[in-house]
Amino acid sequence: MTMTAIGRLAERMAPLPPASSRRVHVERGLKIPMDDGATLVADHWAPRDTGGRSLREVPVVVVRTAYGRGGPLGWLYGPVLAERGLQVLMVSTRGTFGSDGEFLAMRGERADGLATLRWLADQPWSSGRVILAGSSYFGYTQWAIADAAPPEVKAMVPHITSSRLALSLTRPGRVDLETITNFSWNTAPQSHNGSPLPAAQEQRGYLLRSMVGADRRRIANAMNTLPITDVDQAMLGRTSQFFQQIVNHDQSSMYWEDLDRSGTVSDVTVPVSSVTGWYDIFLADQLRDFTALVDAGREPRLTVGPWWHADPRGMGASVTEVVEWASAVATGQEPPHQAPVRLYVMGADEWRDFEAWPPAGYEPQRLYLRGNGTLTTTAGSAEPPSTFTYDPNDPTPSLGGAKLTPAGAGPVDNRKLEERPDVLTFTGAPLTNDLEVIGEVTADIWVRADRPSVDVFVRLCDVDPNGKSLNVCDDLVHLDVSDDTTRATVRLSPTAYRFKKGHRLRVQVSAGAFPRFARNPGGGEPVESATALHRTDIEVFHDEAHPSAVGIPAR
Repeated sequence: MTMTAIGRLAERMAPLPPASSRRVHVERGLKIPMDDGATLVADHWAPRDTGGRSLREVPVVVVRTAYGRGGPLGWLYGPVLAERGLQVLMVSTRGTFGSDGEFLAMRGERADGLATLRWLADQPWSSGRVILAGSSYFGYTQWAIADAAPPEVKAMVPHITSSRLALSLTRPGRVDLETITNFSWNTAPQSHNGSPLPAAQEQRGYLLRSMVGADRRRIANAMNTLPITDVDQAMLGRTSQFFQQIVNHDQSSMYWEDLDRSGTVSDVTVPVSSVTGWYDIFLADQLRDFTALVDAGREPRLTVGPWWHADPRGMGASVTEVVEWASAVATGQEPPHQAPVRLYVMGADEWRDFEAWPPAGYEPQRLYLRGNGTLTTTAGSAEPPSTFTYDPNDPTPSLGGAKLTPAGAGPVDNRKLEERPDVLTFTGAPLTNDLEVIGEVTADIWVRADRPSVDVFVRLCDVDPNGKSLNVCDDLVHLDVSDDTTRATVRLSPTAYRFKKGHRLRVQVSAGAFPRFARNPGGGEPVESATALHRTDIEVFHDEAHPSAVGIPAR
C-alpha cells in the first residue's frame, strides 16, 4: 500500500475539515544549522493554490518530531495541513532520520527548537506567523520553547503530551514498562540516521507494526526479561538510550534538571489549545498544564475526547484545531467559538461545554470498600480484611486502559480479569438514577503485605445490567511497607462518565497490571535491577480504623 493510500485511509478514520486543494509542493532535505554546528533535516510543505496570497501571508506550522518526516505521521502533519491552506515545516529532531547528533529524549529540544525558529524567520517564504503543533513527543518540543517563543509564534496545539513528558513515567519504584518499551521500539530507526532512505523505510515498518499490533510476541518476550535494565537488549539487540534514561533515573534525579518544563508553563503567553483523550497516558499531566495556564490568567482551550494515545479520532481533532482555530488566531481572524473546556462525557456519549476544569457542580462522594465485596456510601466497622496473593511469576495482567499503542487500549470488558483470584472486586448496588462523575478520582486503600514492597492498582468500572464490566479510570502506586498497615493513596486518571440507571459501580484492587507496569519482584530490591521474584500475601482493610474508599466528584 502506498503512503498516499495509507494517508487517504487515515483521513477516513480521522475526520478532518475538507481540503481546499490537493495541489501541494514539498521541498525535502532542507538543512537547518544549530548553535553547536549540528545540522537538522527538514521538509517544507506548502499549498500550490493560495487564493491569490503569497506564501509570505500563509502561516507556517512547525512540527519537530523524533519519528521521522515520512510515514503516516509525516503524512498527517505534512500534506494534510498543506492541502488545507497552511505551510508546514517538519523537522527531524537531533539524532533522528538524517539529523546530526545523538538522540537523547527531551535533551536539547529547547536550544534546537529556538534555533529552528531563528532559521525559519530568515526564509523567503516565512510569513512571520508561526503555529507550533504536534502530538506526544513533538508536543513536548512545543513546551520546551513556549515560554521563550518569539513574537512570531501566534498559537500552539499540544496533543496527547505533557510539559514534562518522560517524567510522568519515572515515579520511584514503578516502571511503566509497556510504554517505555514501545517508545524505544518506535524510535529504533534512529540508528540509521546517516541513511535517510533506509531510515524512512524502517520507520514505516516500525510505526505500522506498532499500529496494527504486530511483533507482539517479540515485545512480550522482551518485557519478561530480568533484570529490566536488559529489556532493550532483548527487544532491539542493542542499548536504547531512552529506555536506559527512564529505568535508571526517577523523578528525583538531577538527570532531569532543566528538562521538566512544567515549572515554566505559567510563563507561556502564546495562546494554547490542548487536545487529549480520557485514556491517554499523559492525560493527568496535560490537565495540570491547562490548569497552570488558567491560574496564570491565560485563556487556554481544552478538548478531551473518548480517545487513547494515537487514536485516529484524536489525531484528527488536533489537526482540525490547527486548521480551524490556530490558523485563525495566527492571521488575526476570529476563531470558531468554543467554550474554554469541551469534554466528551462517556456513558452519555455526548460532547459537553464547560467554563472550567474541573467543572463546577460535582460534589465529592466517598464509596467504601466492604468486607463482603460490596461498595457502599457507609464505612465498615469491624470487618476482617480481604486477602489475596500476588505472584510475579503469574502476574496480574493489564487489560485496556491507557496505552501508548492502540492495540487493546481504552475501555474493554473486564470480566475475565475479575475472575482471577489476585483481583479483588467491590461492587455497588444498581443505581436508581443516573450518576455523572466528572473530575479527579482518588482512592485510599489500606493494605498490609508480607514482603518489603507492594504495588497497589485501583480501577473504577461501569457494570451494565448484563454484567459487562468496562474500565473507566485507574492507576498504580508503589509502596515500601513494613509489618504495619499502610495507606496507599492513588490518584486515578481524571474522567467524565455517566453511570446509567440500573448500572453498578465497581472498584478493582490488585497488585499489578503487567506488562503495562513492570512486576513488583517483592524482594525489596530496586525493581529495575531485581532478578528474583517472590510471592506476596496482601491484606486489604475496610474497618473503622482503616476505611478503604474511592472518592468521586459526582452529581
